[in-house]
Amino acid sequence: MAAIFVQVGDVIDYTAAEDLSFGDVVDLTTRIGVAGAAIARDAAGPVQVTGVYRIPKATGAVTVGQALYWAKSAKNLTTTADSNTPAGWAVAPAGSEDPDVLVKIG
Repeated sequence: MAAIFVQVGDVIDYTAAEDLSFGDVVDLTTRIGVAGAAIARDAAGPVQVTGVYRIPKATGAVTVGQALYWAKSAKNLTTTADSNTPAGWAVAPAGSEDPDVLVKIG
């Protein structure tokens, strides 16, 4: 069967396991997305899966190009892989005490 184009893929339809607000980080197991609208539990809605976002980070400096991971329980990005979800990479440096970092997802 030939491949059939469906969509660009910047935004996916996602059925939420919990209520989500616009801008919430969505853990997609092997990557993250960002809610493009409020999505009620068990309802489908838009989740952005590409782009650059300002997202809260854990304490610690971040360099451009550094891999970042979503720590779901802490609700922030970290440079520690462990059991955290791959999020993307830093597109700008962030100091140790900076509250957030610019991350390229997708």
